[in-house]
Amino acid sequence: MSKKIILTGGGTAGHVTPNIALIPHLKEAGYEIVYIGSYEGIEKRLISDFPEIPYYGIATGKFRRYLDLKNLTDPFRVIKGYAEAKKILQKEKPDVLFSKGGFVSVPVVRAAASLHIPCIIHESDMTPGLANRLCIPIARKVCCNFPETLKMLPEEKAVLTGSPIREELSSGNRIAALELCKFTVSKPVVMVIGGSLGAASVNKVVRDALDALLQDFQVVHICGKDKVDDQLLNVNGYKQFEYLKAELKDVFAMADVIISRAGANAICELLALKKPNLLIPLPAEASRGDQLLNAASFESQGYSMVIQEKDLTPELLVEKVQELYFTRQIYIDAMNSSMQMSSISSIMKLIQGAADQT
Repeated sequence: MSKKIILTGGGTAGHVTPNIALIPHLKEAGYEIVYIGSYEGIEKRLISDFPEIPYYGIATGKFRRYLDLKNLTDPFRVIKGYAEAKKILQKEKPDVLFSKGGFVSVPVVRAAASLHIPCIIHESDMTPGLANRLCIPIARKVCCNFPETLKMLPEEKAVLTGSPIREELSSGNRIAALELCKFTVSKPVVMVIGGSLGAASVNKVVRDALDALLQDFQVVHICGKDKVDDQLLNVNGYKQFEYLKAELKDVFAMADVIISRAGANAICELLALKKPNLLIPLPAEASRGDQLLNAASFESQGYSMVIQEKDLTPELLVEKVQELYFTRQIYIDAMNSSMQMSSISSIMKLIQGAADQT
């Protein structure tokens, strides 16, 4: 008899792509898969690539650490989302729920627990985010990426698994990406990626440094929705994209070095692909500080070069990109020597164990 699993998580691509990485393995294991996300979040767009997977949208609210009028209305949206999630779960009757986090996951996990559906959640960052902290007490198991995270979780629940990485990312075609970008084979490529929502400050400094960068490199820039600079569309050696899906693996294959934010899923993908990288973590005032910790961990292990955003200038960016390129083999060697955990098989065992107990 086949088992059914509910996947949830959203708000950013980092809360969805690990779920996507699990999908082929869940199918192979015979699971019927259903996804619960927000009404119109990025998760809906990403899961639309899997038309065989039913998608349910629910109301969701954000738990803000700052004053905002939405703080008065969003709790009611969360309550509504909880009721909607509970109704969906009662209809679908899953054997197990896997949550990748994000605020959409809170009402889903809470509703599942109220129905005695076993919940497994995954925390990518070194310190658990607020959404997952609200779910940890009712989760069966909590998966994490960093050894440092284990001491912050209940010992009986914590499992060091690593982050599920989409296997197709390692099967890119460099030549296809060169053709897509109209780049030459004779000049190295810098890839800039600021996360699924883009990174305005990174975008600006890259564009301010563009003339200097293009003297030695070609630049492919994944800049985020509505962040393409129309004035730079015809610059030779510079190609912009709002977001990439199927072509992302090819662009990764083409890139010699990568400039990135320091979201946990993003840097785990860079590690898995053994790509020398320059991380520009979100500063503490713009986040809860998780990217600073992620970047510091990767820098200490020799996987990444790091620039703090407060220090970022076009001149420093160019200097560090050149340094990274010419010392790239040092970073590749460090990443090759890392102990890559089999995250997908570890998580699948946890899912199977939870489902078998229902």
